Amino acid sequence: MAAEPEQFPINGVLDLHTFQPGDIGSLIPEYIEACLEKEITSLRIIHGKGTGALRRGVHALLDRNPHVVSYGLATDKSSWGATLVEISRNVKSTK
Repeated sequence: MAAEPEQFPINGVLDLHTFQPGDIGSLIPEYIEACLEKEITSLRIIHGKGTGALRRGVHALLDRNPHVVSYGLATDKSSWGATLVEISRNVKSTK
């Protein structure tokens, strides 16, 4: 019997510690869409500090996502292992 997909809350906070790095390519765009459906426009993506590879991957995905208005590292002392993201239903122009 196939396992049911894991459900997690759509509340604007996505903790990547529970996912495989290879999952982020589909996970982040899907999470952004789910947040937009719930009218959540401020996100916190927790990627951890580590070597920075996951952070760079997250930022590359955010750069390509047309709903991302802006993003940057969280600045509070205990949370620089997270990226704060502002999204909008209005997509940015590709021109």
